[in-house]
Amino acid sequence: MTNDIIRGVRLAGGTRLVDLRIEDGIIAAIDDNDGAVIDATPVLLPGLVDLHTHLREPGSEASETIGTGTRAAAAGGYTDVFAMANLIPVTDTVDRVRDIQSRSVAASARVHPIAAASIGLLGGDLADHAALAGAGVTVFSDDGKCLSDADAVRTVLTRMAELGTVFAQHAQHPEIAGAGVINERVAAAAGVPGWPVAGEEEIVARDIALAEETGGHLHICHVSTAGTVELVRDAKRRGLPVTAEVTPHHLAVSDDDALERGPELKVNPPLRAPSDIEALREALRDGTIDVIGTDHAPHPMETKRRPWPEASFGLTALETALPIVAEVLTNDGVTDWDAVARVMSETPARIGRIDTLAGRPLAVGEPATFCVILPVESWVVDPEQHFSRSRNTPFGGRGMQARVVATMIDGQLTHGELPQ
Repeated sequence: MTNDIIRGVRLAGGTRLVDLRIEDGIIAAIDDNDGAVIDATPVLLPGLVDLHTHLREPGSEASETIGTGTRAAAAGGYTDVFAMANLIPVTDTVDRVRDIQSRSVAASARVHPIAAASIGLLGGDLADHAALAGAGVTVFSDDGKCLSDADAVRTVLTRMAELGTVFAQHAQHPEIAGAGVINERVAAAAGVPGWPVAGEEEIVARDIALAEETGGHLHICHVSTAGTVELVRDAKRRGLPVTAEVTPHHLAVSDDDALERGPELKVNPPLRAPSDIEALREALRDGTIDVIGTDHAPHPMETKRRPWPEASFGLTALETALPIVAEVLTNDGVTDWDAVARVMSETPARIGRIDTLAGRPLAVGEPATFCVILPVESWVVDPEQHFSRSRNTPFGGRGMQARVVATMIDGQLTHGELPQ
């Protein structure tokens, strides 16, 4: 392990220029630097934490592996990712959790397996949540599918309350959403079945009521509608154990874009109307939506270029999330880096129960686990340069501002080079 000095940076929420000294993986000193803070001054954030990543290994390594996915995560500033359970085989037993933990030992980010709520993601028999929690699982989800049976959700949330763990729901009412592949508002123009906003909101409303009844922590994945925002806002006003996430693509790309560009923008839930996007952005700013969850869902491009009904659902996100979020959390040309750290690091670490490991503010005595951002660095997204094995980003060719140039875990670089 090497010792490093980083000169002339500012910390999230800070206004002064500092030098950081790192010794044996720990921040040994934070000293004032006499220089002036300017727009281009590098910003240090605590390592980013993603509660919603699809790493595809085991079972779909042609799309992604733990190695390529965590390399992409490190390039995006992430030090910790929660890996969803929809693998082959599904992560629904202690042995399968331990297999993923073993595969991740040399990864470029720390991998926290999410276990399935139901065996095989089939929505019937439930997994052994207590045994899985004993193996280190803190989040349970059938993401990719909705756990639609109300009695099953009640049981899961009751167990979450007992275990101190989290149920992350993919809110998609099977009858209402049906075979929908694009937002209902533009479905007729696309000539394909629509995915109505009510398909999300009905499940969210029901599950909030069950969270109130059981006391179990409900986390709502990839919120996409203004109606869901209002349901979450009301739940928080009533002090219920409910949290929510939004993806970068739902903050930045609309159903109009999906109509224009076709199935390459097919995602579940679908991209919504511009009015929904504005509601999501405001909810992120005011704290109604707690965190960014990337829903990084890699697929080979040939599966995205099929007709709407046959194309794969999903978009990559780990390498482009930070600049999108920085844009949303900018007011009058000034990015609120403290807010960025909150929604991308501190709060997801707390929700995922890893706040003893990640997401803590940078301070003397803390692990040197952070990412370095050049806040006004302009760059253009080139999917061919991504570390992910897949190229299905919605942002190819888009100009961005703010770029991750280095990521470190416990004093070890996982991406880039430290500024000198």
